[in-house]
Amino acid sequence: MRAVVLQHEENVDAGLVGPALEAAGFKLVHRFRGTKREDVDAELLVVLGGYMGVYEAERHPFLGEEVALLAERLALGRPALGICLGAQMLAAAAGAEVFLGKNGFEVGVLPVRWTKEALADPVLAGVRPRTAVAHWHQDTYKAVPGATLLASTDRYSQQAFRLGDSYAFQFHLELTADVFDHWLVKDAEELTELHEKNVDELRAQIPKLRAAEPENRELIERLAHHYARIAR
Repeated sequence: MRAVVLQHEENVDAGLVGPALEAAGFKLVHRFRGTKREDVDAELLVVLGGYMGVYEAERHPFLGEEVALLAERLALGRPALGICLGAQMLAAAAGAEVFLGKNGFEVGVLPVRWTKEALADPVLAGVRPRTAVAHWHQDTYKAVPGATLLASTDRYSQQAFRLGDSYAFQFHLELTADVFDHWLVKDAEELTELHEKNVDELRAQIPKLRAAEPENRELIERLAHHYARIAR
């Protein structure tokens, strides 16, 4: 089984998702800012995050290429997993508008509220009503046609959805506490000067993510087994 992983930034990899997929029987095939024709036939397509926006396809032509691939796979009923930018791209492929959110930059370790549909979802069922996860985005999207909303936050209502056998998460479920802390330190200047965030306060939230890590890891493993069942 092949899981094609579309990566857009050198420091934004599959995190906890990679080992979980490999343990479920997938062979990971990595792409960086681009696709190959055979990716349409892969058992799974994983689309990761990035600093660009879906609406910046003129500056970043690979975005249009990847959205087209997602749209083709959706039409064929082949599953995908979208994370952050990847979730926005999956939303766009399904016909939803993606845009710069008006409620500001959402960053830090914050809880998502799972919807009642999520709590009854065959993969997510059993999750706590709220989960602490890492956030790093301002882009958002309108309700995805035909999709089931799975999670929201106070700042942005569209945080996760299921569309057929595909799942999308606006937040970074794949991040460990150590990796997220590294992101905060690495981009401290940008967070402070561009977004007016207090990096020390953000780093003080890291223990919450560390405490939630076992639960998040288990959820990712359940997702991996979900995709493996479909592939088999």
